[in-house]
Formats: sequence, structure tokens, C-alpha cells
Amino acid sequence: MRRIVCLNGSPRRGGNSAAMARALCEAARGAGAEVQVFNLNSLKYRGCQGCLKCKTGAEACVLKDGLTEVLEAVRGCDALVLATPVYFGEVTAQLKGFIDRCYSFLTPDYAFNKEKRTRLAPGKTFCMVIAQGHPREDLFTDIFPRYAYFFNWLGFNHSRLLRACKVYHLGDAQKRADVLEEAADLGRALAQEGGACG
Repeated sequence: MRRIVCLNGSPRRGGNSAAMARALCEAARGAGAEVQVFNLNSLKYRGCQGCLKCKTGAEACVLKDGLTEVLEAVRGCDALVLATPVYFGEVTAQLKGFIDRCYSFLTPDYAFNKEKRTRLAPGKTFCMVIAQGHPREDLFTDIFPRYAYFFNWLGFNHSRLLRACKVYHLGDAQKRADVLEEAADLGRALAQEGGACG
């Protein structure tokens, strides 16, 4: 059974990115996947403290807070879904805090040892669900490839994107049958893809 972890990075549980992620997750469950969802805004955690303890003895992030369970779930997943609205041309602060803590997955010599950069099993799938209020599709296209690049270092060798533009107001995504259908298709695909477990 495929294990999928979905992180909702929006501060609004009923926001557009959350609605898109929910459609994806429901379809993935329906296709037989085990899906675990975390709403980051409801957790209490700090960003990476730059203590480097994960590079000088510890095999995992030494901070014990709301992200401890999340990071452990990501370690064991087959696919990771990061859902976020676009805030000031970027992912939300809630999601960026998680992303920075993923530094703990990198090996101590990751910068020089390209063969063994990550502590995670290879073959995982990285997926982003992005809700963009601005209607111009040429804007903010750098978000997904930037994070897919770094997560590839962590063993996420496959990457997928679900992006909707012109979903500005609360509920806009739920009115878009095309977006919800694409989300469901992606959820089923994630449930059926092959990949190593962590």
C-alpha cells in the first residue's frame, strides 16, 4: 500500500489549496493509498535553528515540537504532497518552516558526496499543490522547480505539480471542476505509482 503524506501549508483550512489537496487525498484513498494529512498552521514549531546537530552526531532534527511527527511521517512516506497558496510570490511561511527543517534529512557531507546526499530511501515522489490568485500563468512559475530541485537531493526522484491560477477568493477552487478533476487524477496516480518506502 502506498503511503502518502500531505501537508497543508495554508493558514486557512478551507482555502483553495486545501480544497485542491482534499480532492487529491480523497481520490488517493479511494485508489487504495494510506493518506496522512497535517495542517501545519495548527502545529507549534520553529524553523531550522542552524544548530548543525543533525550534521554532527544526530541522525534527525533534534528540535522536539509539532514538526517531529511530521518529519518522521515524511521519512516513511512514498509520496509527499505540499499544498500552498502563493503569498508574495512564494510558499507560505508555515510551509517554508517545514521545508527548512528538512535540512535534517541531508547527510553531513551532502555538499561534497553527491552519491549519498540523503538519509531517506530513494524513489519517493514529490508533489506540489499550488493555488495562485493572480490570473497570469507566467508569474511565480519558479516556485515548483526550485523546491523540486532541492527535494530531489532528499530522494524524491519523481516530481508532480497541480497548479491553479485565478483562484483568489475563498471557494474559487471548489467551483472549478477542471481543477478538482485534475486533483483527483493526480491523487489516483500517486496511489498507483511505484516507489521505495522509507
